[in-house]
Amino acid sequence: MSDNITGQGMLYLCATPIGNLEDITFRVIRTLKEVDLIAAEDTRNSIKLLNHFEIKTPMTSYHEHNKVEKAKVLVDKMRAGTNIALITDAGTPGISDPARSL
Repeated sequence: MSDNITGQGMLYLCATPIGNLEDITFRVIRTLKEVDLIAAEDTRNSIKLLNHFEIKTPMTSYHEHNKVEKAKVLVDKMRAGTNIALITDAGTPGISDPARSL
């Protein structure tokens, strides 16, 4: 990921396919491979996507039941320089999911 001048990490909101895994963009695949951490709504679903595209980036869960405590952890990581990609089960993060609070 390109360096930003603040020295803080970035949060990348990455839209994932709603149906066919092949409907993802090249840019999202590149982002998922280059960030330091992927925060996923459901790691069980997301691992299918990551395996399909041979993405080895570490993943953590971020969902409705842990969003309060996990948001603080993720923000602290970004403040320390960690680049994080946020993905949901399908579609764009922040529309109707736990991402809206992050």
